[in-house]
Amino acid sequence: MPDLFAQDVVNDDIMPRPLADRLRPRVLDDVVGQAHLTGPGGVLRRMVEQRKMSSIILWGPPGCGKTTLARILADHTDTHFEQISAIFSGVADLRKVFDAARLRRQAGRGTLLFVDEIHRFNKSQQDAFLPVVEDGTIILIGATTENPSFELNAALMSRAQLTVLKRLDDDAIDSLLRRAEKETGRRLPLTEAAREALKAMADGDGRYALTMAEQVLNQEDELDVESLSALVSRRAPLYDKADDGHYNLISALHKSVRGSDPQAALYWLCRMLQGGEDPRFIARRMVRMASEDIGLADPQALQIALAAWETYERLGSPEGELTLAQALVYLAAAPKSNAVYKAYNSARQTARDTGSLMPPAHILNAPTRLMKEAGYGAGYQYDHDTPEGFSGQDYFPEGLKRRDFYSPVERGFEREIAKRLEYWDKLREKKHG
Repeated sequence: MPDLFAQDVVNDDIMPRPLADRLRPRVLDDVVGQAHLTGPGGVLRRMVEQRKMSSIILWGPPGCGKTTLARILADHTDTHFEQISAIFSGVADLRKVFDAARLRRQAGRGTLLFVDEIHRFNKSQQDAFLPVVEDGTIILIGATTENPSFELNAALMSRAQLTVLKRLDDDAIDSLLRRAEKETGRRLPLTEAAREALKAMADGDGRYALTMAEQVLNQEDELDVESLSALVSRRAPLYDKADDGHYNLISALHKSVRGSDPQAALYWLCRMLQGGEDPRFIARRMVRMASEDIGLADPQALQIALAAWETYERLGSPEGELTLAQALVYLAAAPKSNAVYKAYNSARQTARDTGSLMPPAHILNAPTRLMKEAGYGAGYQYDHDTPEGFSGQDYFPEGLKRRDFYSPVERGFEREIAKRLEYWDKLREKKHG
């Protein structure tokens, strides 16, 4: 039995293969960025160690290792391995695979079927998997970049274990770059800033990071950020607004705004528009930026983003695109805060955990006599009747201690909000102890 987790040695073919393929991990310990699945106690590691496979759906962004993990799992199972892509396969292809799997099962051997881009199958095609997964004719490993809740049938999801893969963080991307340098025996000719820029351009996509690294390794002179951008821009594949390029560029645009860089934001905006992206999609994302990344640090940002969207709808292209550029520069230059975004997520989780708690009786209306007798509204203080316009009463449900979900930052307008909250906290303490 092979050492399942030993360091693997990559052997290159006579004809050079792409760097991303040459560095494809063959054991779990070489997989980066997915320790929650491949580390001690991780569900995929347990499957490999126990050599017991169940049907699973691998959901994650492009370049996070879905295909690699499927191959590793297949290498450590006693079943026959089949691989198909939903892009190129139909019901007839599935029928052939299932018929062969049934014959194989009669001979005492199982079949592990890896289906790449499984979300591309329609409902009837997905239904075809149900009986063969149900009776164990095949073990299914499906890979998808789309949310399975929306793209896969509930019946199919109930027969497979969902595993969520994470986008690769900067440490994982850097690990891949160091492997590329070790494999080629050459340091990436990049300045420190350019190396960081390359990791940012990868946006969590390990395959794309290695593709860019392979381009860079062919250069003799050291590249700075500007020359790296020019190189990648010149050699990058054509922008496909329905595929990976779409997600790479919109992420670059969003992160440029979040990073308060209007120059880079304008560049990525133009890249997307020249690639044929629908300006309305960009307008929608800009509204999200204003809410998620700027928030109350500059409340005007949301209005400007909405106004730009509305103006584009009135003017159309190409005139309306200038309004998007104007709003984009404003968003990039605005003070940033995700305090409301974080507060909302925290409050939502608390609401889920305490969803049965009733509001305190003193803030409930009492339109009937019975409700008044039950104590509804008793003790409520009308804030406008107090000298400060603030009663400081507790509005959380009984049994839930007061919590601070929202913590404004010391930037932009939120600095003023922080002063108000501090003032009210002091009043509340003074009034109620």
